[in-house]
Amino acid sequence: MNKKERFKFVLGYFATHQPVAQTELRYKDPYQLLVAVILSAQCTDKRVNMITPPFFRRFPEAATLAAASHDEVYELIKSCSYPNNKSRNLIGMANTLVNEFGGVVPDEVSELMKLPGVGRKTANVIASVVYDKPALAVDTHVFRVAARIGLTTNARTPLETEKQLLKYIPENQVAIAHHWLILHGRYICLARKPRCTVCPLASACRYFAKNKA
Repeated sequence: MNKKERFKFVLGYFATHQPVAQTELRYKDPYQLLVAVILSAQCTDKRVNMITPPFFRRFPEAATLAAASHDEVYELIKSCSYPNNKSRNLIGMANTLVNEFGGVVPDEVSELMKLPGVGRKTANVIASVVYDKPALAVDTHVFRVAARIGLTTNARTPLETEKQLLKYIPENQVAIAHHWLILHGRYICLARKPRCTVCPLASACRYFAKNKA
C-alpha cells in the first residue's frame, strides 16, 4: 500500500464510521475555546473542563480577564499543568485581544499567533474549530498517530507533520481530520500500548505490519 492508498483508506474509514468528530473541550464562544486550548497544553481535556466553568463565571469575556491579577487567575487554574506560565499567558492574551483586536478573536493563523500563549497548534485549532478553515493542528496525538500509521515519513517536527498531511488530505476534510487523528490517538493508538488488536486501521498501518509478528 503506497501513501496515497493509505490516506484514502484511513480517511475513508473515518468519513464512513465517524462522520461527526469534534473537540472534547467545552466552550460557548471563540474566547472560551481560546482559553480552554491554552489551558489544555500538557493537560487533559477532562481537567480543563473541570477548571473552565468557574473560570468563565469569573472572567466571562476578554475584558474582565485582561483586568485580572495573576493571583486571581492562578487560584482558578492551579490544578492544571504550568499554572504560573498559563496565568501570565491568559492575562497577556486577553490584553492583546482587547487592545489590538477589539476583543474579537481573529480568524487568521498569523493574527492568532500574535496572542501570548498562542503557538501554531493553538492557532490552527481556533481557525479550524471556530472558523472552519482548512488548518490542521498537530499535537502529540496527531504527531504520533500519523507517524505510526505511515501517513508521514521521517517528520521530525509538528510543522513537518502538518505539511506532509496537508499534501494528501482534501481541503474539505482538513478540519475534521485533526479530530479524527486526535481521538484515534486518545482512545486506540495509545502512546505506550497501542490497542492494535481492536484498531480498524490495522490493515493499513505500517506500525502494525512491522510489529504483528
